[in-house]
Amino acid sequence: MGFWQEFRQFAMKGNVIDLAVGVIIGGAFGRIVIALVDDVIMPLVAAATRSDMNVADKFVVLSPGKGKEGVIYSSLEQAKAAGANVFAWGHFLQTVVDFMIIAFFIFLAIKAINRMKKERVETAPLGPSSTDKLLMEIRDLLKQGK
Repeated sequence: MGFWQEFRQFAMKGNVIDLAVGVIIGGAFGRIVIALVDDVIMPLVAAATRSDMNVADKFVVLSPGKGKEGVIYSSLEQAKAAGANVFAWGHFLQTVVDFMIIAFFIFLAIKAINRMKKERVETAPLGPSSTDKLLMEIRDLLKQGK
């Protein structure tokens, strides 16, 4: 079997394709969660705390850029562009919030899937298998003396 044929056989397996679809949907879902956090949750947090802060833009300058001693940076992007060494705690906090929301929704989805599987198993009619039916027929024939 040639290399390309073996690769094609591997790539066309159902699990690989399912994984690819999952990665694509996961990426899109991640963007939805980021928009939810940036555009809905964090503005609500800012309104509740009565502040106009953008949490993702909070940082501490560890060392300024070369020749930039005493400069105060107004944004994280400005500090990074100037070559400052920064501790971007706000970006980290927002990333943790994003992760928690994604993990929560994945938990809910898996819980719903497991509930559907459980209901399907409980509602499935329990009857004898084909082997059990065959054994019952043999038993009945033996009882009749045949």
